[in-house]
Amino acid sequence: MKPARLRADVLAGLTTSFALVPECIAFALVAHLNPLMGLYGAFIICTLTALFGGRPGMISGAAGSMAVVIVALVVQHGVQYLLATVLLGGLIMIAFGLLRLGKLVRIVPYPVMLGFVNGLAIIIALAQLEHFKADESWLSGTALWLMLGLVALTMAIVYLLPRLSRAVPPALVAILGVGLLVYLLGLPTRTLGDMAHIAGGLPRLVLPDIAWNLETLGIIAPYAFLMAMVGLLETLLTLNLTDEITESRSFPDRECVALGAANIASGLFGGMGGCAMIGQTVINLSSGGRGRLSGAVAGMMILLFVLFLSPLIERIPLAALVGVMFVVSQQTFAWGSLRVLHKVPLNDMLVIIAVTLITVFTDLATAVLCGIVIAALNFAWQHSRELYADSHEEADGSKLYRVHGTLFFASTTPFLNHFDPAGDPAQVTLDCRHLSFVDYSAIAALKTLRERYSKAGKHLRVTHLSERCKQLLKRAGIQHG
Repeated sequence: MKPARLRADVLAGLTTSFALVPECIAFALVAHLNPLMGLYGAFIICTLTALFGGRPGMISGAAGSMAVVIVALVVQHGVQYLLATVLLGGLIMIAFGLLRLGKLVRIVPYPVMLGFVNGLAIIIALAQLEHFKADESWLSGTALWLMLGLVALTMAIVYLLPRLSRAVPPALVAILGVGLLVYLLGLPTRTLGDMAHIAGGLPRLVLPDIAWNLETLGIIAPYAFLMAMVGLLETLLTLNLTDEITESRSFPDRECVALGAANIASGLFGGMGGCAMIGQTVINLSSGGRGRLSGAVAGMMILLFVLFLSPLIERIPLAALVGVMFVVSQQTFAWGSLRVLHKVPLNDMLVIIAVTLITVFTDLATAVLCGIVIAALNFAWQHSRELYADSHEEADGSKLYRVHGTLFFASTTPFLNHFDPAGDPAQVTLDCRHLSFVDYSAIAALKTLRERYSKAGKHLRVTHLSERCKQLLKRAGIQHG
C-alpha cells in the first residue's frame, strides 16, 4: 500500500471512531443495555467486517435499526437472551450469504434507494436533537447558545477547511479543535462523559447463560430473524450507496457472511448485534477512507478508547460530534432528488416521498418493503396497459389474432377482453409470436380462453409459442396446438 493511501485510511479510521462512540452508546441505551455492550459490538463488528467483508471502506457497528428491534426482548427476557439472539441472527446472515441471496438487493428500484438515503439522512439529523436536552428538558439560555455556537463552529470547520488544505480530514480537525477550545477555555458544555463512562477491560468469551432448548429457540428465533433481515437490508443498501460513491464493485454475498460471523463473535464476547452504519460510512468515505485499513483502524480505536483513552475521549464535547453528524446528514441527503421530482414520472415521485416518510416514522425494513411493493405494483400496472392485439379475417373465413406484450397476472383481463368467442367464426388462430407467458395466471387465462371458444362450439388454435411457453403449457397439461 502506498504511504499516502495508508495515511489517508488511518486518519479516516480515527475520525470515524470518534463518530462511532456516541452513536453506539446511544443505541445501547435505547436497547436498555450497558454502553460497553455497544462499544464491544462496534469494535468486533467494525473490525471483522472491514478485514473480511465484501466492501472496503464501509463501516459497520452497533446500529440503531437493530437496537430498536431487540428492545422488547431485553425488557422481557434479559441480556442473556439478547446475546443468544445475536448468535442465531449471525447464523441466519451467514446462511443468507452462502445461499448467494445478496444479489436480491438488485430488485430494489432506484427511487426506493433515494427514499432510503433521504429518510436515513433525516433520521441522523433528528437523532442529534436529543443532545440538546438535559434531564429530558430542552437546553435554554446560555447552555443552549453555547451548544449552538459550538455546533456552528464545528460545521464551519468541516465545510471551510477543505478550501485551505486536504492534508487531514476536516471532521477530525473539527472534533479535536473544538474539544481543545472547550478544554482550554473551560466552557461549561456537555461532553461524551455525560452520556456514559466508557472505561472497561477486554471483552471476555462467555456463552449466553440460558437454557438451550426448544422453548428458548421459540423465544429468540422471531427476534433473530427480524434482526438479521433488518441488518442485511441496511447493510446491502449501504453497500450499494458506497459502490456509487466510490465507483467500484463490491461482493454482497461475502459481506453477508462476514457480517454474520462478526455478529456471532460479538454475541460470544458480550457485544450487541450490528450492521452497516450509513452515517459513519459517509464520514469514512468523505475523510478519504477507501481501504480495509480505515474500517479496521476505526474498530481498533474503539477498543483503545475503552481500555486506555477513556479519560480523554470522555472530554470530547457533544456539540462537536453533533456538528459533524449534521454535516453527514446534509451530505447523505440526495438533494438532486428534490430537483428532479417534477421531472420523473408521478409514480416514481410518490415512491421517493413514501419511502422517505415511512423510514422516518416507522423503520427501514418497512419503508423499503413498502417501496418495493409500490414500485412492483406500478410496474405491473404499466406493463398490463402495454398489451394489445390486432385481428383480421383470413381468406378461408377463419380469424387471426396477433397479441403483443406480456401476459401475466395484471394483464389477463385485458387479454381476454380482446377476444369475441360469440361473434368469431368457427376457426380462430391465436398468434403468440410477440406474446410472452410469464406466470401461472397467463396459463390460466389461455385455458379460460379455450374453454370460452369450446363452449361456443368453436376451435382455438395457438401458434408460434416460444419454447419456454410450450414448456409452461406442457407442465400445466394444456395442449398448444
